[in-house]
Amino acid sequence: MSSYAQPIYQGPGGNPFMPYLATTIEIVPETPNIKSFRLVINDPEARANFHFEPGQVAQISLFGIGEATFVINSSPYENDYLQFSIMKAGEVTSELHELSLRSQVGVRGPLGNWFPYDKMEGKHLVFIGGGLGLAPLRPLISYVLANRDRYGDLTVIYGARTPNDLCYKDDLAVWKRQGGIRVVLAIDQPAPGWEYKVGFVPAVVTEVAPAPENAVAITCGPPIMIKFVLQALEKLGFAPEQIYTTLERRMKCGLGLCGRCNIGPRYVCVDGPVFSLAQLKALPNEL
Repeated sequence: MSSYAQPIYQGPGGNPFMPYLATTIEIVPETPNIKSFRLVINDPEARANFHFEPGQVAQISLFGIGEATFVINSSPYENDYLQFSIMKAGEVTSELHELSLRSQVGVRGPLGNWFPYDKMEGKHLVFIGGGLGLAPLRPLISYVLANRDRYGDLTVIYGARTPNDLCYKDDLAVWKRQGGIRVVLAIDQPAPGWEYKVGFVPAVVTEVAPAPENAVAITCGPPIMIKFVLQALEKLGFAPEQIYTTLERRMKCGLGLCGRCNIGPRYVCVDGPVFSLAQLKALPNEL
C-alpha cells in the first residue's frame, strides 16, 4: 500500500516510544497563528543519523502536556536543523506556541512514507497547496529544484484566506524570482494591494488548467480544499494514479499499534501519510 517500504522508527535504546531530546534554536512567525520551529536533536550521533524524505512526519512531544504529529518541512538538504510549522489550534499546539529559544522538546521520527519523487522524474509537476498545506510540499519542491534537470515543467498553485495567511513568504518570493518554476498565488477575497489571483484554490486550479499529459499533481491543505481540488483535477483529465495527497489527521502512536488512524485495513501512520488518489479510492469511504 505504501509508496515506499519504510523502516520503523527506533528511538534511544531501540525504544520506538522514546523520543530524542531536541532544542529549539529558532522560531519563525509565519502567520498570526502559525510558527515554524527549528530544532536540533541534542545527541550528536542521533542528529548525524537522522535522515528524512519529503513527506515524512515526526511526533513532537511537550513533556507533561502531550504529543502531536507534524510534517518535517525543512529541506532534505538542510543538515543544521529540522523545521516543523505548527498552527495554534488545540492544547498541545497552544503550548508549543509558548516555547522560547533553548526550550526542550521530544522528537520521534522520521515516520511514515514519502512522495515518490523518483517515479515523478521526467514528468511535469503541479504542486497545489492551501494555507499550512504548503508545509508537506515545501521539502519536495526543495528537492525537485535541487535536481531541476530531472523534471519537466513546475507549477505551484498556492492560496490562503488573506495575504497574511500565506506561509513561507520568503520561499514564495525566491521561487517567483528564479526561473524554471511558475508560482500562482491566490487569496479567498480581494484585499488592498493584492496583485495576484482572487478565489478559492480549486477554482484557481480550474482556471490555470494544468494539462494532465505526462504530469503529476500533488495537493495538500484543508480536507475540504483537497476534496474539491481532487474533483477539479479529475475533470481536467488527471487519472487517480497521477494525483498524490497526504493524510495526517488522527495519527497518534506513529507505529501502527494504537489503531487510531486506521482507514479500513490501512494505517495512515504506516501506509501513509502519502497516498495516491488511486490508493484512496480503494479504501473505505471513512475520510
